[in-house]
Parts: sequence; C-alpha cells; structure tokens
Amino acid sequence: MSAPQNQPSVDYLPHLPNLVDTWYPPSREHWQLLNYAWQFFPLFTAAQWLTTFYPSGKTSIDSKLNLPGKWAWCFMEMPGMLTVLYCLMTIPHQEGLRTIPWANWTMAGVYCIHYFYRAILCPLLNPTMSPIHAFVFASAFCWQVMNGLVIGGWLAGYGPTSVFDWSGKLYTIEVGLILWGWSFLGNIFHDDDLREIRRSALRRQKEQAQKENKPIEGVEKLYMLPKNGLFHYILFPHYLCEWLEWAGWWMIGGWSCTPARSFLLNEISTMLPRALQGKQWYIEKFGKEKVGDRKAIIPGLL
Repeated sequence: MSAPQNQPSVDYLPHLPNLVDTWYPPSREHWQLLNYAWQFFPLFTAAQWLTTFYPSGKTSIDSKLNLPGKWAWCFMEMPGMLTVLYCLMTIPHQEGLRTIPWANWTMAGVYCIHYFYRAILCPLLNPTMSPIHAFVFASAFCWQVMNGLVIGGWLAGYGPTSVFDWSGKLYTIEVGLILWGWSFLGNIFHDDDLREIRRSALRRQKEQAQKENKPIEGVEKLYMLPKNGLFHYILFPHYLCEWLEWAGWWMIGGWSCTPARSFLLNEISTMLPRALQGKQWYIEKFGKEKVGDRKAIIPGLL
C-alpha cells in the first residue's frame, strides 16, 4: 500500500528501538500525561522571582561545579532537537502510521533549524562563553528533554496525522512561518551584535599584545552596552525575538496546539525574570544614566 498523496512516507526513516519503554519515546497515555503536566511548568519558575542566583553567563560564579561554557551550552541545548527527531523515528512505527503530514515536518524542520543554530553554531561563533554551573546545565538538559517529548509526540503521531487535520489552516501556517523566519533572523542579528563586542575587543587585545609583546588578557567576562537594532530600546532583544519565533511557531500549529502554547509560555515564564534581573545587573555595572530609558524586554513597556 502506497503512502497517501501529498504526505511524505516514514518508511524511509530508520526504525529506532525504544530506549525507555513507554516513556522514551512516550506511549500515547504517557504523552497525554506529560503534555498536561508541562502546562504547569510556569508555577515552578516562580522561584526565580525570589532569587538572583543564576550561575551562568554574565552572572556566572567561581565554583568547582562549573562546566566549560561552550561544551555545556551545546550539550544542554541539543537534547530537545534530538528528542523530537527520535520521536519522529519511533512513534509512527509503533502507532502503525505510514505517513506524517507535510505541516508536521515543517514544524519539526524549523524547530530543528533554531536549535541547530543555538546548540551547535552559537558555541562555534562565540569568541568565548562564561562557565555554566552544573545546576543550570542539569536544569536546562531536563527542560529540553521534557519539551522535546511533548513536541515530538504531538508531531510524530499523537497530534495531526493527515492532511485533513490541517484543512483550512494554510494562511495561519504561512503567517506563522513569516513571523518565525523574521524573528529568527532578528535573533541571529542581536546575538551577533553581542558577539561583536568580544570579537572587536579580542582583535584590539591581539594587536596590543603584538606591539607590546605581552599575553592577551582575554574577553571571557567582558561586557558592554550594545546599541544596534532593538538594543537601542531594550536590553534583551534576542529574548523578545525568540518569543516572537515561538509565537509564530504556535500559529503554524494552530491555537489548539498545546505543546506549542506550553513551549512559548514556559519560555516567557523562564526568561522574563532573568531579563528584569539582567536590567538591574546592567544598571549596577554601567549606571542608570548609561542604561537610560531602555526597557528590559518589551519596548516602552517592560
């Protein structure tokens, strides 16, 4: 029996074994439980409003539990993408599905593009990265696995499974893709503006070191106030662009797509307190006058 027209067959994908029976990948019953529970993750992020402890990036600390920044970042950001791909290579077979709709693959594709950039390209492009505490690494790793299971299960067979499930959604898919694409480019632009601060400082240090025949000081903990793009109005435009990315991704999946909605709300609840605390960090380091009227994450508002 051939695959239905206009739906890509999963027969060409490798059939991977179940690593943890009924959990990784999840059975339909366990996926429903995970999908429901994941909606309540913002309740746990409330603890971030009570403490400024976040031993990573500009607020990293000296600790024996620190991990090398680039390697830690890569391995804590990658599990979500790998889990989604793993679900796509296991769940359709166990559900007896021959095909997965193109829209499912579209959502999986843009999700993986984002995390390929985040997990692999970012550590390669960044001149340096501050150490990441083992607690942050473990928390992010678990978050990614859980998010990957919820999203992967929905895309691989527990959500829409035919073109009829996507009927009438073409325009929201197109608008969502446009919003996702431009926001992704905005994310890259503002990330690179931050990278350029250290790249240019490192170039100056190398030139100075050659002239004076002395070692390079390093730029691991070098921070400045960027001014390009949305940095003129807010201090964390890369956060805002990422929220807009996943808002567009939610539009692609449809407003009833619980995993996409949970993903966006979980990101906002995690990143918002960090952005507001980050603004206070900038004020303490550079002074209120230099920070000026810039908001933390939403121009003119917050």
